[in-house]
This record gives sequence, structure tokens and C-alpha cells, in this order.
Amino acid sequence: MYNEKIVEFADILKDCKRAVFFGGAGVSTESGVRDYRSEDGLYNTVKQYGVSPEVILSHTFFENNPDVFYDFYYTYFLAQKALPNAAHKTLARLEEMGKLSAVVTQNVDGLHQAAGSKRVYELHGTSSVHYCSKCGAGFDTERVALLKGKVPICERCGGVIRPDIVLYEEPLKERVVYRAIDAIASADLLIIGGTSLAVYPAAAYIRYFGGDKIVLINKGEVEYTGKIDLVFHENIGKVLSETVALL
Repeated sequence: MYNEKIVEFADILKDCKRAVFFGGAGVSTESGVRDYRSEDGLYNTVKQYGVSPEVILSHTFFENNPDVFYDFYYTYFLAQKALPNAAHKTLARLEEMGKLSAVVTQNVDGLHQAAGSKRVYELHGTSSVHYCSKCGAGFDTERVALLKGKVPICERCGGVIRPDIVLYEEPLKERVVYRAIDAIASADLLIIGGTSLAVYPAAAYIRYFGGDKIVLINKGEVEYTGKIDLVFHENIGKVLSETVALL
């Protein structure tokens, strides 16, 4: 027997035509990917590295300390063989059903695409693509992973290879931002999941939403003062899969 809130969410989904999902790290924690702010999140790495994840994942730190950057990056990004969870799979199913028009994600793990989602806007880039920071030549991600934290060097020019993620101090890619904002602005339902909405400028983009309903699924509190029609402080995969089962 489904609870009333799940039934209400299912009814909202039945009526919508262009839902957009806006998600963050909490979507992938159920796949074993660490987030930043939970009890066992990446902030605990301060004890190991002496600085916060934001410092390590900054442009300046990458340029000045590529050895430490790659030790961290390999350990907490590449070494984790994460697979899509129920949330990723259910969102892909909603897209197949013609209900979900786009996923806008702050994550860089590529799990939405691995689950089958086609229209994904990765605001912070992706760890599945690497290239030379000097000449721009592409570099195979599997080769980066096989180095197990050692700094990959470009064979063409000797430059340091970097992941195609947006580091702190770097601007978001305008093309991705424009498409994400356009998707949010044209949606009639916005589903916010697995994010505290504390990371800017990405979190500000939900303010472009002018549709009918906003549904929030997040275990913790969210830094958003606007109107939210339905709130779940529960497991995001469970909420989504139970709701879609009623469609």
C-alpha cells in the first residue's frame, strides 16, 4: 500500500508533460559515491590531505600540486566502480515514457547516462573525459585510471592531463548552462533531488522555473525559500521507483 504522498506525486507526474530533474550528490550516494556534506562525505578528507575538497579541486591547486590532486581524484572518483542505482534507472525510465524532458545534474560521475538517460546537462562537467591542459589532445579515461593516482602526462607535448570537470575558480560552460536553464524554464514540473542547493551558481538556476509544481526529495534540509508543493525527506531511489510504479 503506497502512502498518500507517493500517490500525490504519481498524480502530478501523470498530469505533467515536460518534467525536469535537478539533482546533486545525494542521487549518487546510493551507488557508493561520496557526497560532500554527509557524515562520511569528502569533507573528512581534510584529515588526510590537510585541506578541503574545494581547495584540492580548484584550478590553482591542480596547477601547483597535480600529484596531490591526482591522488585525491583517483581515490575518490576513478577508483570507485559505481553503478547506476534505482534513482538513475527510474529517471531514465521516465524519459523513455516521455514524461522527463531533461536531467540537470551537478554530478560528474556519468551515472545518469550509464542508466540510459539521453538528455543530461552536466553543469560541473564529467570525469569520463580527459584531455591535455596544454594542447587539448584527448586522453583515454581508462589509461588515467590505470595510473592509480600518478599524474598522466601528454605524449604529444608533455602537458598535464586533466579531467573535463569544472574546477573551483573556473566558470561553468556557457553552452551547458544555457541549455540547462532553457530546459528548466520550459518545464511544467521540477523535481529537485539529492541536493542541498548550497552550491552556486548551479543552485540558482532553479529560479528560472516558472511551471506548475516543484517536488523535493532530499534527506537533509534544503537552502530554498520558494514554494515547494511536495517534500520527501527519504531515500530518493525508493521515492522515485515507488512513484513511477503507479504510472
